[in-house]
Amino acid sequence: MADVLEHAYRDEWSAVVAALARRLGDLGSAEDAAAEAFAAAARVWARDGTPPNPGGWLMTTAWRKAVDQLRRNRAVAVDPQELLDASGLPDSEPATGTVGGDDRLGLVFACCHPALALEVRVALTLRYVAGLTTRQIAAAFVLPEATLAQRLVRAKRKISESGIRFEVPGADRWAARLDGVRAVIYLVFNEGYAASGGERLIHADLCEEAIWLGRLLHRLLPDDTETAGLLALMLLHHSRAAARQDPEGEAVLLADQDRARWDAALVAEGTAILDAAVALRQPGPYQVEAAIAALHAAAGCFEATDWPQIAALYGTLARLSPSPVVEVNRAVAVGLADGPQAGLAILEPVLASGALTGYAPLHAAHADLLERAGRTAEAAAAWERAERAMGNTPLQRELHRRRAVATGDE
Repeated sequence: MADVLEHAYRDEWSAVVAALARRLGDLGSAEDAAAEAFAAAARVWARDGTPPNPGGWLMTTAWRKAVDQLRRNRAVAVDPQELLDASGLPDSEPATGTVGGDDRLGLVFACCHPALALEVRVALTLRYVAGLTTRQIAAAFVLPEATLAQRLVRAKRKISESGIRFEVPGADRWAARLDGVRAVIYLVFNEGYAASGGERLIHADLCEEAIWLGRLLHRLLPDDTETAGLLALMLLHHSRAAARQDPEGEAVLLADQDRARWDAALVAEGTAILDAAVALRQPGPYQVEAAIAALHAAAGCFEATDWPQIAALYGTLARLSPSPVVEVNRAVAVGLADGPQAGLAILEPVLASGALTGYAPLHAAHADLLERAGRTAEAAAAWERAERAMGNTPLQRELHRRRAVATGDE
């Protein structure tokens, strides 16, 4: 029974919360009713067996719980029976269908609303769309559980006070809002891929939640090529997870990874999703990044990587989505394709601008290019800057090792 409930929770939690939030206009009430419905399922299903349509059973039960609460709340100005009638759900029999995708998509857009701070959007999305508990989210981001709980309470209050609706935005706001949704999902993935702080290199649970969210968004928007590109990118990156750490949990850089340990199934899935998106001829930054990751996956070893093609793709990415971070990555690729001096020429303006002074990958890229250009003293200083800027302990130790090699102290 525990497995059945866990499966139902994973499949139906966000659908139930989304449907109730849209109808009630209140995320807190939707959450409470959904929690009561799952608690009821634990009792009733153990006694009577799993219903033929678990999603419909949970939806109807949660809706009744919400209506019961409205009936007890004398201050509410809405007639609960009108709400029940308007829901389209019968008052006594379980619904025969599951919640539609539009409700979940509306919930995603509400949780990722630009009026909310970015860290709040991440927490809301993980709690109400992915269904993680407050404790799980707090642990993943190394926050006190009470702090995260307060953040969620304030966010729900702001959603209510700001009149944020649980619905898909209109065509005039669609593109910008969808960009924001993708950005939240990718932020979750990146925090899992290389944690910004702490002793762990990888938080696999966050990577997997981000991929789950990407799958959900792709299922709801199957023709959106950039959503497909994002999902492909995350799958291709996550395929390397087993090879990115040694048995002691220390970081293993791309050049040193055992590619036999890369997950072939994730590579195949990510590549297929990317190919289908590219065939629609609506290029975008996530598709370009995924294409770069696919080229890495196609190479049998680091030395066999098609660096000229990767450098060209970074050039395309720089035109589609220009940023100092893209320039850092382009410099690395160009340095491997055309030699370290060519890479340093791209990196120098970024260094001079001071825009990424505290960005460890900038200094690591600079150090590597300097080292390959034979400028070992300068490389050692750059490795030291990278080490100081790095917040992730395993990566910091790897940068320290590289500095020791450059100075001959290893």
